[in-house]
Order: sequence, then C-alpha cells, then structure tokens
Amino acid sequence: VIRWGETSVNQAVMTGESLPVDKKAGDQVSSGTVNQFGSFDMEATKVGEDSSIQRMIRLVQSADAGKAKIVGIADRWATWIVVIALTAAVLTGLVTGEVIRAVTILVVFCPCALVLATPTAIMAAIGNATKHGFLVREGDALERLAAVSRVVFDKTGTLTTGVLQVTAVESLLPRWDRETLYRLGAAAELRSEHPLGRAVVRCFRQELGGTLPQPEEFRMLPGRGVQAMVEGRPVLAGSRELMEERGLALPPALLREADRYREEGCTVIFLGVEGQTAGLLALADTLRETAAPAVAQLKKAGVTPVLLTGDHENAAARIAGRVGIDQVHAGCRPEEKLWWIDRYQEQGEPVCMVGDGINDAPALKRARVGIAMGGAGSDIAVDAADIALVNDEIRELPHLLRLSRRMMATIKGNLAFSLALNFAAILLAITGLLNPVVGALVHNAGSVLVILHSALLLGWRSPA
Repeated sequence: VIRWGETSVNQAVMTGESLPVDKKAGDQVSSGTVNQFGSFDMEATKVGEDSSIQRMIRLVQSADAGKAKIVGIADRWATWIVVIALTAAVLTGLVTGEVIRAVTILVVFCPCALVLATPTAIMAAIGNATKHGFLVREGDALERLAAVSRVVFDKTGTLTTGVLQVTAVESLLPRWDRETLYRLGAAAELRSEHPLGRAVVRCFRQELGGTLPQPEEFRMLPGRGVQAMVEGRPVLAGSRELMEERGLALPPALLREADRYREEGCTVIFLGVEGQTAGLLALADTLRETAAPAVAQLKKAGVTPVLLTGDHENAAARIAGRVGIDQVHAGCRPEEKLWWIDRYQEQGEPVCMVGDGINDAPALKRARVGIAMGGAGSDIAVDAADIALVNDEIRELPHLLRLSRRMMATIKGNLAFSLALNFAAILLAITGLLNPVVGALVHNAGSVLVILHSALLLGWRSPA
C-alpha cells in the first residue's frame, strides 16, 4: 500500500496492459509491477509466498494439473491385432496342418501400417504448421486442437498490436488549428518517458513530419502529465485533474467529447496553452488488420470466439465490436482468466487460449490448447503454451484449426485402411489364397500407402 507520494506503475505483469496506471497514497501496488516515473513510500502487506508474483508463479505451476495426454488409439489397436494374428497363426497351423499358412499370417500380421498411421500424419501436419508460422511444442497439441469449440483471445498484443496511435486532435480555440495544437502537444511531450507521450511524438512525426521545437523548463508530473515551455508558450498536457489543479476551466462540450472518446476505448490527454484549455488528444491501441477476418473464419469453422482481457470494459467492448466477438469479459486478473477457462471446459467446451503476456501464462497452460504470440509475447507465455505463433500473424489461426481437423480425418482414414488391410490379409492367409511372398508385398504396400496419404498434409491449404 502506498503511504506517501504519487507515481505511475506498469502493471503489465498482472493485467497485460502496457499503459502505466496512476497511483497515489492509499492505493494498492503489486509485487512484480514496475515503478515508472514517481517516488513514493509504501508498506508491504503481503510477503514471500503470499505476494502477487508468487501467486502468479503458483498458478502457472498448478495450471497443468488437469491436462491429460491423449493415449494413441493406434497403439491400443495394434496390441490386439498382434494377439489376434498370433492366435490365428497357431490355430491355422494346428487345424490345417499347413505351416505355410501360419507363416504367411505371421508375415502379414505385423501392424506397421497401423503404427505409422498416427505419427506420420502428425509430423506432416506439424511440417505444414511450421510453414505457416507455427512452432508446435507439444506432439499431441494438434490432436487436442481439433476438438476445440471455443477460442479465447487476450486483447493487447494479440488482437491489437499494443502500439498506440493518435486517433483525434480536438482544438477548442479558434486561433489554434489542429496542426498547430498537435505540434505544441507533441513538443511538450518530446522529453517524456511516458508511453502516451512517446506515442504522441511518434504519431506526429509519422503524420505531419518535420522537426519539433525543443521544450524548455520541462517537468514530468507523475500521475497527471507534463508541463513545458514551447517557443515561449507555457503548455500543459495531461489529465483532467491536472487542468483543474492549474485552474484551467474545462468546457462541458470538451468534457462530453472526452467521455465519448473514452467510451470508444481511447485514452484522452487534455492540452492547455498560455493558461487556457486548448483542446485534447485521443489515443487508442491499434487493431491488427487481420484480426477481424481471422475471427470471422473461426466462426465459419464452428468455434465460438471469446475476449478475456485485463483492460477496462469500454476498451474491451470497442475492440470486440470491431473484430466481431460477442462474448467479452473485461478487467480479468490471471486467476479470473483461469476461472473462465475452467468454467467453459467443465461445461464440455474445450478451449484454445491465445495470448502473449505473463498474465496469460496460467490460462495458456490450463486451456486444452495454448497458443502464444511468439514475436510480441513474453518468454514465460511461450514456455507455458503448446504452440507458438512465431510471426504473430493471427490470420493463420483458422488454417491451423482446419489443419488439425484435417489431420484427425487423415489419421482416422489411415487407421481404417490399415485395420481393413490387416484383417483382409490375415483372412486370405488363413484360407491359403495368400503366400508369404505376396503377403510381404501387401504388408509393405500398406505401409507405403499410409505414408503417402499422410504426406498429402504437407502441402494442404485450408479453403478460404
């Protein structure tokens, strides 16, 4: 608990949201979070095993408890075929007295094609997934993915890029046009270390170019904003509280505009110039261009998309609306994400979790299948996941889902063919219609056909 002072704290480790959160006396701060700009005195209320970061570690360690490995169907069936074939060989030899028939049964019974049916298809599918940017870390991950009925997304860094963009510049005073006000605000933030300030400077340079004047008398005001002299003009950029603290009146029309932007999930920076409220800047996270098409394709494939995020409700609803996700749960801490994953899976709906942050690691491990954003994601998230999306191209997720289903169909086809071939060959050998030489050819031909059928997965591409 903060006892004295004000600051901004990066809580990404707990919430996944990269924007610092303002803290003041009386507010709670968690272990593992990072102080950004201010100084303060705090009192530790929980230590050691009771601290927030230790609880997170325990969640990751315990999350795997309910995930059982799927036993290979082919291995179980192969055992029974061996028993059946050996029994048939012995009985055939005893009943007919023809050793050649018993030998032929022993030649054809070996379930090589059956044993190859599953691993060859899995390896071919993994090769296909690798070409599309997926690193499959668990051998049976694709088998589990085929049964998934819900895909749960984190927001920041998964559906969005995590890169802030200036979406609006509103000027209140006629003498300050949009470009001039934008320039003054960016210049005031030029020396700021705050992610919002850096985003304003970057966006100004990308949009309008040119050089910014160096601010003088620059000062960061933790939890509130910045102040600076820009070309001889005093400029304030920050929160509503900063404006009111400095005696700058905020017109109702401007406050309504600010509320509207916040409802759309934006962060608002108020600007004051020469002792007057001059306008505002609105910033928002950037949605990945491929997010909406990917979600649409997942729906088409018959799965239900869900958004689980630590961000506030307005931002979550805005992103969900733009990508087409109907089920949204905002303000979720790591243990709450676990609760939702467990709830869905207890209802018989296997979940695929897609995330990138440390706070997603427990959910990635608890879900039937965890997919981590390998490029933008944290190392802990990647380690907890079954599959890593190396290039962060979520447009490939529908392909991976359909590939897993295609792989299972291939495996079932291989198993059916192998079983039919083995039983047919054994019956022909029992009746004497198959000799050992032809039996050996049939046995090897079955294995080759299974391998060729599995190899088709290497170049398979899901339909649009």
